[in-house]
Amino acid sequence: MHLLYAFLVLLSLSDGFHPTCPSRCSCDSLQSVQCYRIMEVPSALPSTTKKLYISHSKIPHLQMSSFTRMLALEDFILLASGTESVENDTFKTLSNLKTLELWKNKLRQVPRILPVSLEVLKLNDNSIYVLHGSDFEGLKKLKILELKNNLISSLSPTTLSSLVSLQSLVLDDNNIESVAGPLALPHLKRMSMENNRLHLIPANFFMSLQSLQFLSFSGNFLTEIPINLPKSLLSLKMERNQLKVVSFRDMKHLEHLSHLYLSENSLSSIDGAQILANLTTLELSQNQVRMLPLRLPAKLQKLDISNNLIQRVTAQDFQDLRDLKHLFLDNNIVSLFEAGALQMCSQLSNLALEQNLLLSIPLRLPGTLARLDLKGNAIQDIAERELKDLKKLQVLNLRNNRISALDLKVLEGLPRLRHLYLDGNPWNCTCSLIRAREILKAKGTDVRGGQCAAPAERQGESWMSSKKIMRQCEHHLHLTEKNKETKKKPKPEEHSSIRINIDDDDDDYEID
Repeated sequence: MHLLYAFLVLLSLSDGFHPTCPSRCSCDSLQSVQCYRIMEVPSALPSTTKKLYISHSKIPHLQMSSFTRMLALEDFILLASGTESVENDTFKTLSNLKTLELWKNKLRQVPRILPVSLEVLKLNDNSIYVLHGSDFEGLKKLKILELKNNLISSLSPTTLSSLVSLQSLVLDDNNIESVAGPLALPHLKRMSMENNRLHLIPANFFMSLQSLQFLSFSGNFLTEIPINLPKSLLSLKMERNQLKVVSFRDMKHLEHLSHLYLSENSLSSIDGAQILANLTTLELSQNQVRMLPLRLPAKLQKLDISNNLIQRVTAQDFQDLRDLKHLFLDNNIVSLFEAGALQMCSQLSNLALEQNLLLSIPLRLPGTLARLDLKGNAIQDIAERELKDLKKLQVLNLRNNRISALDLKVLEGLPRLRHLYLDGNPWNCTCSLIRAREILKAKGTDVRGGQCAAPAERQGESWMSSKKIMRQCEHHLHLTEKNKETKKKPKPEEHSSIRINIDDDDDDYEID
C-alpha cells in the first residue's frame, strides 16, 4: 500500500514535466507550451502540442520549416516578438489550426495561404496597410477577424467575400477613409470600425448584413447616422463623431435596438426617440443639449445626459420612465429641480447631480435610491424632509458644497448609509457635529472628509478623527450634566432674577 501511495505522489509531481521541453519554455500535460524571450520558434516541441504561446521574443521571420512537425497544433499565439514577415505556406500544412494570433508585431501584410481550418484570426497592432481578397481565400470556417490598430485605408466588398461564416469583424484604429457595399457577410453579428476617418457610409453597405447585432462607428467624422441599418441591430455606437441632428424616423424599423450611444457629438436637441420602443440605454453626454428630451422610450433603464447645458428638471420630463434605474445629469447647469420630478421613476437607484447649480437637495426623490451624488453644487443646508424617504440610500456624496452642519435627524433617517463624502465643505465644528460623528460610527458608515472651517482655532482639523475636539466636547457635556444636577428649583420670589440666566441651548456648544 505504501509503495502504491509513493508511486501516485511521484506521478502527481511529474505531471507537467516533459524532458523534451525547450529552453525558456514551459510545457504541461494539456499539450500547451509557453515560451518567453526566445530567438526562434522551438523545433523540438512535444508532438502532442496543441497550443503554442510565444511572447516578448525576437523572431523577425516565420518559416514553414518551423512548423512541419506540429501537426496537432490548434492554437498559435505570437505576441510582441518583432515579426516582420511570414513565409508563404508557413501554416498551410497545419490542418488542425483553429486560432492564429500575431499581435503587436511588424507585419505589413496578412500571411498568405492560411489553413482552411482557421476559425479565429487576430492580427492587431501591426503595420498592415492593404487587404486583398486572396488574403482570406478558402477561409470558409473563419468566425472572428481582428485587424485593430493597423494602417488600412479602405475596405471593399470583394476583400472579405469568401468569409461566409464570419461573425465578428474588428477594424478599429486604422486609417479607413472609405468603405463600399454591399458587404456580403450574411452571418456577421458584430462589426466595429472605431477611430477611423470615415465621413460617409454608403446606403447599400448593410444590404447583406441582416444578422448584424452590434455595430460601432465611434470616433469617425460622420455627420449623420447611416441609413438602412439592419433590422436585427441591438446596439449602435456613434460616439465621437460630428452629429448635429438625429433623425429617429430613419431608425423606426430598428424594433430590437436596446442600446444607443451618441456621446461626444454636437447635438443640441433630441426629439422622437420614443419610436425606439425597446431602447433601454441612451447615452448623450458631452453634447450641447439644453432641454431634457421629451417622450423618451418607456423601457429606458439608463439615461446619461451629463456634460450638457440643461437648466431645468421637471416632472413632465420623466412621467413615463417607470423602468429608469440610472440617471446621470452631472456637469450641467441645473438650477431648478422640481419637487417630485422623479417620483414616477419607481426603480431609480443611481442619481448623479454633481457639478450643477443646485442650492438645495431636490425634494421627494424616489425612495429606491441607493446612490445620490451632489458634489460641486451650492447646497448650504441638509433638511430632514429632503432625505427622509431614502431608506435604501447607501452612498451620499456631498463634497464641495457650502454645508456647515448636519441634522442628527437626517442621519438617523438613513439606516443603510454606508459611504458619506464630506470633503470641501465649511464645517462648523460644534459639539452637535461631534454627536453626528457618533451616530455615523454606530451605523458603520465610512466617512471621507470633514475638515473644520470654524472656529478659527480648529481650522483644518477633522471632526471625524480629532481626539482633541472629542475631549473638548466631552468636557462641555460633563459640565452641563453637573450644572443640571446642582441647579435648584427657583423660589417664587427669585423667579424674575433667575429667568434671565436660564440657558436652554445645551445642544450646540461652540468649541473654544
